Amino acid sequence: MAHRWKAVAGLVLLIALASAVYYARFVREIAVKTVEPQNNTEVRVFGIGTVEAQIVSKVGFQVAGKLTEMFADQGDIVPSGALLAKLDDGAQRAKLTKSEAAQRQAAANLRKAEAQRARAQASYQQKKNVNLRRQTLVGRGAVSSEAAEDAQAAEDIAASDMQVAEADTAVAAVLQDDAAAQRQIEAVLLAQHELRAPFDARVIARHKELGSIANAGETVFTLVAPRSIWVRAYVDEALAGGLAIGQTAFVRLRSEADRVVEAEVVRIDQENDRVTEERRVYVRCRACDPQHQIRFLGEQAEVEIVKTVVPRGVFIPLRLVEGYQGNAGSIWVIEHGRLAKRAVRLGERLLDGRVQIVSDLAPDVAIVAEGRDGLREGRAARPLGSGAN
Repeated sequence: MAHRWKAVAGLVLLIALASAVYYARFVREIAVKTVEPQNNTEVRVFGIGTVEAQIVSKVGFQVAGKLTEMFADQGDIVPSGALLAKLDDGAQRAKLTKSEAAQRQAAANLRKAEAQRARAQASYQQKKNVNLRRQTLVGRGAVSSEAAEDAQAAEDIAASDMQVAEADTAVAAVLQDDAAAQRQIEAVLLAQHELRAPFDARVIARHKELGSIANAGETVFTLVAPRSIWVRAYVDEALAGGLAIGQTAFVRLRSEADRVVEAEVVRIDQENDRVTEERRVYVRCRACDPQHQIRFLGEQAEVEIVKTVVPRGVFIPLRLVEGYQGNAGSIWVIEHGRLAKRAVRLGERLLDGRVQIVSDLAPDVAIVAEGRDGLREGRAARPLGSGAN
C-alpha cells in the first residue's frame, strides 16, 4: 500500500514539474527584444571587381628600325607630345636632305622658265610691232610684199615661242610643287622615327629596349590616361535594381584593405553577363592623386555602392523572417501584449543581413528582434528594448 502511495506521489510531482516547465516555457509572460526604427540608413550593394583603365593605348612606330634612344619607362607620367623613343634615322635624314636639294633645284628651274617666258614675251611684242609697221607700209608701196610676209612670219614664230615659254613655266611650277610635296613626305617619314605620347599618359609597360629592332606597328609602350582609371565591379543582378550613374561608392583595394576610397558610379553596362548573372558597374575615384595605389591595373577591389538612403525605416535580420520569398515573409510581433505572426512585405536588403519591413504596421505593434523556442502565437509578451542585429 505504501508503495502505491509513493508511486502516486511521484506521478503527481512529475506532472507538477512538467506543468511548471510548460508554464515557464509557453505560458508565462516573457520579455523579448524588439526592433526600433532607424534614421538615414544607407542601402549599399556589394561588388567585386578589378582596377582597369578606360583609355589604354599600345603605341609603336609606323616604320621599322633600330631603337637608338628611350626616354620613358614604367610608371612615368608623360605629357601629351612628349618624346618616348627614337629610331635610327640617318638614312631618312639623307633622303630629306636630297629632297630639299631637289626642291631648291625646282625653284631655280621655275625662275629660269619665268625669265625665258619674259624674254619670249618681249620678242613677240617687238616682232608684232615690226609686222604692224610693215603691213601699213606695204599698202603704200613703201616696202615689198616679201618683206611684209617675212615680218608676219616672224611675229607668228615669236607668238609660238611665247606659248612654249609659258608651257615650260607651268611645267616648272608643277615640278616645284612636286618637289615640295616630296620634301614634305620625307619630313613626315623622318618624324615617324620619333615616338611621342598621344595624350597625357602613364607608362604601364615598356616592351622594347635599346638596340632592339622595332617592326612597323609593333608595341613599344603601353600607355593609359591616368584620369580614365576606374574599377570595374560585378554586382549580382538581383541587387542591381536602382543603381544609377552619379551614385556614391566606396572602394577598398586588396593591397590597402584598411583604407576606403570614395568614388562615383560613372558607367553601367547596358548588357548583363548572361553566365554569371551579374551587372558590370564602373566607378571612378573622385579625388585620387595620380600616384595613388589605384593606379595599378588588374588589382582586385571590393566596391560598395550607396544605392539609396532610407530616411526612416525598420530593418530586421533576415534570419528572423520565416517563409522568405524574396519580397515577402512572416515575422513575430507583439500586438496587444500578445505574440503573433504577421505576413509582411520586404524591401531593401542591407549588407549586414538585415531586410527592410515596408508593410504598414499599427503604432502599438512591436517587431520581435530575436528568435526563441518559446515564441508561440497568443503568448503574453512585453518589449524588452531594442535588439541587436
